[in-house]
Amino acid sequence: MQVPTFTVDAFTDEPFHGNPAAVCLLEDELEEGWHQKIAMEMKLSETAFVRKLHPTDNFTKSSRFGLRWFTPTNEVRLCGHATLASAAVLFRKKKNMNSSLTFITLSGELNARQAGGQIILDLPLYSAYPQDLQEVEELVKAAVGNMNVQDVRYSPDTEKLLVRLSDAYERSDLEKLNVNAQELLWTEMARKVAGLIVTLKGKAGGKLERYDFYSRYFAPWNGVSEDPVTGSAHAVLSSYWSQQLGKKEMCAFQCSARGGELKILLRDDGRVDVGGQAVLVLEGSLTI
Repeated sequence: MQVPTFTVDAFTDEPFHGNPAAVCLLEDELEEGWHQKIAMEMKLSETAFVRKLHPTDNFTKSSRFGLRWFTPTNEVRLCGHATLASAAVLFRKKKNMNSSLTFITLSGELNARQAGGQIILDLPLYSAYPQDLQEVEELVKAAVGNMNVQDVRYSPDTEKLLVRLSDAYERSDLEKLNVNAQELLWTEMARKVAGLIVTLKGKAGGKLERYDFYSRYFAPWNGVSEDPVTGSAHAVLSSYWSQQLGKKEMCAFQCSARGGELKILLRDDGRVDVGGQAVLVLEGSLTI
């Protein structure tokens, strides 16, 4: 069996930046165990499986597809960058003729549309609530050491812990932060936390700065030490920073070593549009 497979760098316009995702186009359903085996073989933070919903569907003409995401260790309920990568393959490689695509996922229906050179994802928006620092003090210290923390929030829907650094810090301080992912695992073994966001207020409006906020994201509980650019984390960050800044339209940068830019718009229906660019870097077939 030959499975068309692509590697796409998401949330960037440059190859080998942003977040790479593998995208597999499935003409037929795979046996259940094969998804995880392929994701382990690809060894990227996410492998996306796009499948036809009906035998007569077509990757060029149809507008609705099934979509699942797997890390090298497990299936996840939501992945933004691999959804963007999937849409990029369908729009740009398969020349899908529709103005928007709908993906049926574990997080419900997600829409993707083209807008200029970007692809806009329609994602759920998740709230993060004040978290007692004492309850997570060891985990926070494992992540940021002795850096001053301004706020700690927890998103129960996504099991993500958000740690906001003091506004006194600069982007370079966040970039230089050295996080030991294994130490995060040792510190948080109760599985209440599935991902840890470290975030910092930006200085949008300055002469050299155009980002409203910065972040980094760590998910060793899902087999990903640090995710380069994370759409699902921004489904939480967008809610938090919109409240903090009083803005619905924002520009964010995830400052991992690869880095990536995200355009954000909170919608009136309680969801969030997350936009970014994507670059196809590899194309081939997987033989199974």
